[in-house]
Amino acid sequence: MKTGIDNLQVAYEDNHLIVINKRPGDIVQGDKTDDMPLSDIVKAYLKIKYNKPGNVFLGVVHRIDRPTSGLVMFARTSKALIRLNKALKDKKISKTYRAIVKQKPEPASGTLVHYLKKNPKKNKTTVFEQPVKDAKKAILHYKTLASSEQYHLLEIDLETGRPHQIRAQLAKIGSPIKGDLKYGYSRSNKNGGISLHAYKIELIHPVKKEPLTIVAEPPEDDIWNFF
Repeated sequence: MKTGIDNLQVAYEDNHLIVINKRPGDIVQGDKTDDMPLSDIVKAYLKIKYNKPGNVFLGVVHRIDRPTSGLVMFARTSKALIRLNKALKDKKISKTYRAIVKQKPEPASGTLVHYLKKNPKKNKTTVFEQPVKDAKKAILHYKTLASSEQYHLLEIDLETGRPHQIRAQLAKIGSPIKGDLKYGYSRSNKNGGISLHAYKIELIHPVKKEPLTIVAEPPEDDIWNFF
């Protein structure tokens, strides 16, 4: 079985954590498919690189959707995992995304507040303008960074982290992400992913207590390259 180590893009690594620039289509944790998850690939990478006997500890701090690319953080020690989980819960880890859309949002910059309800069977999130039973409040801030003749590049800062939040909220305002068939875009991307990229993570290092900013370039693609 191929481990995928050769294609692994390490954006940051030290004794306490490792951050990967995930490709579209890679799955962060195992699911009902038998595809090897990114967590197992990273474990294999660490085992080989550091010649570790036995099992390698790796804690999943957060996930991004399978068709999304970009930064995913893992803890290399249980102490780092506990501290990163707490920082995430306390909203002390800032995540910035970039997305390509065909329909420019109006206004070009703003804040979206909706109520999201996920259907686990369909793996799809429904967006409501007003509170409804079991729906969770979702807030994001967006701005238009650049435009081409056909597409627009948005930067998105999440205030809440709900399932499919960016995808569902942008679709709700008529700006589905390029390639995102599930949320209303007209056709798929060549790589099977969507044009949503987890671009930047900012946090205080869980052990060193120093500010840490990690940035990852989007996948090699004509439209990403244009922007």
